[in-house]
Amino acid sequence: MRIAIVGAGFAGLSAAKVLRQSGFDVTVFEKAPDVGGVWSRTRRYPGLHTQNNKGTYHLSDLPMPADYPQWPSGEQVQRYLETYVAKFGLAGVLRLSTEVVSAELVNDETGWLISSRPAGAPEPVTVQRYDHLIVANGIFCDPVVPSFDGHAGFAAAGGRVLAAGEFHDIEAARGRNVLVVGYGKSSCDVAVPLSEVAAQTQVVARDLLWKMPRKLGGVLNYKYLLLSRMGEALFRYLHLKGFERFLHGPGNGLRQRMVDSVGSVATRQLKLRELGLVPNGSFEDIARSTVSLATEGFFERVADGRIAVHRDQVITELLVDDDGRPAARLADGRVLPADLVICGTGFRQHVPFFDDALHARLQDDAGNFQLYRQILPLGVPRLTFAGYNSSFFSPLSAEMAAVWTAAYLRGGLTLPAEARMRDEVRARLAWMAERTNGRHARGTNVIPFSMHNIDEVLDELGLNLGPLTRARQWLLPVDPRSYRGVTARMIRLTADAGEVAAVRPGRGGVRHDRDDSPVAG
Repeated sequence: MRIAIVGAGFAGLSAAKVLRQSGFDVTVFEKAPDVGGVWSRTRRYPGLHTQNNKGTYHLSDLPMPADYPQWPSGEQVQRYLETYVAKFGLAGVLRLSTEVVSAELVNDETGWLISSRPAGAPEPVTVQRYDHLIVANGIFCDPVVPSFDGHAGFAAAGGRVLAAGEFHDIEAARGRNVLVVGYGKSSCDVAVPLSEVAAQTQVVARDLLWKMPRKLGGVLNYKYLLLSRMGEALFRYLHLKGFERFLHGPGNGLRQRMVDSVGSVATRQLKLRELGLVPNGSFEDIARSTVSLATEGFFERVADGRIAVHRDQVITELLVDDDGRPAARLADGRVLPADLVICGTGFRQHVPFFDDALHARLQDDAGNFQLYRQILPLGVPRLTFAGYNSSFFSPLSAEMAAVWTAAYLRGGLTLPAEARMRDEVRARLAWMAERTNGRHARGTNVIPFSMHNIDEVLDELGLNLGPLTRARQWLLPVDPRSYRGVTARMIRLTADAGEVAAVRPGRGGVRHDRDDSPVAG
């Protein structure tokens, strides 16, 4: 079976490694000249670092280097992924600087026609056939930059508007007046190095997000609070099991006090009240869409005046001031000088090489991807997704999804009836939308329920870790190395099924049960 993978970030590379080890012929297409996805040198902005510490942010069979700092830089993460390519011999399957311009599903038996070309060039276009397609383009690949009124005159006066991922040269901001739009990770990250060179660095924040210090109280690494199963259990999941029933039932008062106490310490430590930057709502809201780690030095620079934050504001128009300089007007009427506007305003979740008709088959009326286990689209054959489960443990989640896909293609997976899977997908999307006020990245963001997602994927395969290992994960940060034997176990368990699947590659030998009843709850 010939498999095309589009994207060479954590998801695409781990899928390539797992599927090659599982006996498949794999080709990986990547538009950038290097591997890394969001960590590629073409997309790294100054100040980019991981949110996880290095012990939790890696693939199962290759830890981060011992000499890396606790929170690696974007450049270090990209070097780590290059090491992964070398370790598992993936260089020969990579097609770097190659853009997939279209992917056409011919029919259930023929598979996909993938049209690609050199990145940045209109031709030549190469068309190749593949039996199966894995979409690993990432949910953070297409930045959304607001369309500001007055942009034409602003640009004519020398003003520039960029997405954070398009800003690479810190010297371009030296001596300039810079506005950073947004208050998420990328906005706060890039504001710190900007404040070292810019004449003014001002952040325009429509909504303030809660931030978690790297070390709570300056002592306790946040990985013990949020990168463990206990930390995950503090937030209510769709289906409660075991001790979670106590935490969100009789023990809810205790759970709430735990969450509130963390919020109180974070507020004091970051001096949010003194700075006027206490977000609206409660600290429990930190899990609504994404848990954001406080950028090192950000609040200190707000305190000393090198960064100014305009909370609960948006830019209503770009303009040219009375001196002929580019500027921006806020909703409250203030006009701020703005030679450079850098937007950390989110991403559009879509597959650019699919046409509208195929997108319509993949998404519901609200534009949410309808993916069983965040992997399998229902009603579109020969297609799976990788990395559409953004979480605390994105590398590990993507790798375990690749194991699921390999088992599926090897015919070693018994799936529920399609009607039951559809009911489950609909119920999950409705819950995600309600829990996050719609901020669930078109159904692809599973934060903070990373381990729940991994458990569901591995339980369905019968490959989850033993109860003792999972019990340790309640008190200690999850170590991805605990999962390094999962791929080999899957290959052994699906060996006989793989022989059957090879005869019928289109269906992969996948079995469905006969239960068409709706999902309970």
